[in-house]
Amino acid sequence: MRLITAALMAASVIGATAAHAEMKLTSKDLTAGKAMADAQVFNGFGCSGKNISPELAWSGAPEGTKSFAVMAYDPDAPTGSGWWHWSVFNIPAKTSGIATGASGDKKLPAGAVEGHTDFGTSGYGGACPPAGDKPHRYQFTVYALKVDKLPLPETAPGAMVGFYVRANTLDKASIEVTYGR
Repeated sequence: MRLITAALMAASVIGATAAHAEMKLTSKDLTAGKAMADAQVFNGFGCSGKNISPELAWSGAPEGTKSFAVMAYDPDAPTGSGWWHWSVFNIPAKTSGIATGASGDKKLPAGAVEGHTDFGTSGYGGACPPAGDKPHRYQFTVYALKVDKLPLPETAPGAMVGFYVRANTLDKASIEVTYGR
């Protein structure tokens, strides 16, 4: 009897896993493994891009998702701790994407909050690696969260947002692009 019960439990777990679609992140502005366009490059610090936040679209969030967060991070920045380029949190669960330029045009979903970047301000801050460095990787990640809101102010730095996001993550999906100069 125990063997049958264990087999039935295993089958229900396998079925539950198969029912949850894999979370996916896509973008009209970013192509995984390719170089970032000048539109998403920072304008300042010696870079002359347009600093436009990219379009992001996601699907396959798990059951129980109560909000989303988006973060953009450069693990190759010569800081010892990487570089936070963007954090958006408290994105309502009914949301499935962010439009191109939403950060600069203030067209983020109602209730969404942008934390501070490592540039020292809130909003999107595009790629701008040091001249002569090998191309850096830029990781854009959407997180499905188990809470409606993170208890953070809009002045929260990327590392603090990342701490709360990871503590409340149900699933995530990423796109990694590169940029060098």
